[in-house]
Amino acid sequence: MPEGHVLHRLATRLNRDFRDGGLTVTSPQGRFADQAALLDGHLLDIAEALGKHLFLHFVNAPSVYVHLGLIGTFRFEDPVTQKGQIRLRILNHAETLAAHLRGPQACRLLEPGEAESIRERSGEDPLRADADPAKVTATARRTRRSIAAVLMDQSVYAGVGNIYRAETLFRLGISPFTPANQLSEKELTAIWEDLVATMRVGEETGRIDTVRDEHRPEAMGRPPRIDEHGGEVYVYRRAGDPCLICGTEIEHTMLQGRNLFYCPRCQNARCQNV
Repeated sequence: MPEGHVLHRLATRLNRDFRDGGLTVTSPQGRFADQAALLDGHLLDIAEALGKHLFLHFVNAPSVYVHLGLIGTFRFEDPVTQKGQIRLRILNHAETLAAHLRGPQACRLLEPGEAESIRERSGEDPLRADADPAKVTATARRTRRSIAAVLMDQSVYAGVGNIYRAETLFRLGISPFTPANQLSEKELTAIWEDLVATMRVGEETGRIDTVRDEHRPEAMGRPPRIDEHGGEVYVYRRAGDPCLICGTEIEHTMLQGRNLFYCPRCQNARCQNV
């Protein structure tokens, strides 16, 4: 499932290239045809991301809610490209660029008050200027759940997924199995700040790169990592490979049905890299 930086990149691109005039909105697949007709010809007021949610607010028309889910994609393509099952097609006013939504978990018009309800259920998003990290700290310090479990809770950390969860805990030397209420305010603040920093890089580049300069391929004389899920990382999907810092094999386990990767040596202390 795409992590939060992907949705923020989508919102940024939509705001940049699709607010220049009335839009042509259709549903080539047909499943969103009636709703698309209500949007056709209207102006996009603003697109915004919150965690893994995407909202498209139109002028004098309903707003659209999108959740990509596990297989959804929202791509910007040449208007002549219409391959695959396109649920939602938005053609910019100049007719030079199309936004194509395929395979989303959700694509629907929002009912009155629904956007606010989604906001209320969501946690704090590290990529939003209005995020309140103090709320995250307060929530985390009240639960005995592992910090790895809390990081995946979208009602606490909105937009954080499996990759950023594993990488931030490694970068700070925190065991993923540590109960959240055993972490200090300093440690929880460090987690938040690291998420902000690494997710901003992902938003800017479209890649998840979490390794520090001294551990990059050119600095270590190692081949670049090739993986469809991201760029240079420390532990994610590296089970059995040597840790880039200590050489210990990266371990893998399942936690609440999700893959968890960690270094048993580097992450046996707390916040050693703060």
